[in-house]
Amino acid sequence: MDRATYDRMAEIDRDHWWFVARRKIIARLIETYRPRPGPLKILEVGAGTGSNLELLQGFGSVDAIEPDDDARAFAEARSGLSIKGGYLPDVPLDDGAYDLIVLLDVLEHIPRDVEALACLRAKLAPGGRILVTVPGSPWMWSAHDVAHHHQRRYTTAQLKRVFREAGLRPRFWTHFNSLLFPLIAVVRLGGKLLGRESADDNMPSAPVNAALKAIFGAERHWVASVPVPFGVSMAMVAEPTIR
Repeated sequence: MDRATYDRMAEIDRDHWWFVARRKIIARLIETYRPRPGPLKILEVGAGTGSNLELLQGFGSVDAIEPDDDARAFAEARSGLSIKGGYLPDVPLDDGAYDLIVLLDVLEHIPRDVEALACLRAKLAPGGRILVTVPGSPWMWSAHDVAHHHQRRYTTAQLKRVFREAGLRPRFWTHFNSLLFPLIAVVRLGGKLLGRESADDNMPSAPVNAALKAIFGAERHWVASVPVPFGVSMAMVAEPTIR
């Protein structure tokens, strides 16, 4: 992503409805599909400005990778962690080291997504799992995706195929951000028709932000138990295929 996008994320990710509610969704998914009880050894790939690191630290010890120098410096300052730079597979990581690896709206940025997941598969400890969130519904492609340098949006079938080709067995998958899906679809499609060329992630007014946060955040109550067939985003939990 470009510098302006990272700067905007750093300004709003504490309070913006999407970031706040998504963290609740992620927490529920980890609570439900954690590979074992007790503190976990976790790797976040693509930590960005570090908005998820505090959440992840609540589940155990955390290592992180972030290729952008400025975003990495911001994430280190806010988390106190030493974060690795560079791109996979060139970042040195121990094989068999992690109980949980998370890519939270990161896989869609990676040109060779199968290779990236196959590399990370080797870093999982026995019984370890990978949690991925990605944008769904390719027909929703818009200026938002261009501004965030997405390579793609995924269908369920495409995401399952990527995992399987990487030697990973999908264990659970679902769409989320489903309650707001009709509204966001209208905004994205309307932006296309109007030729809008900017992302739609600015901070709304306080009342609107609070309302959107409550609606999206309510999905945490069922996101890990009821697969939803539509939504702006998708989540998938997977584990290595037994060979």
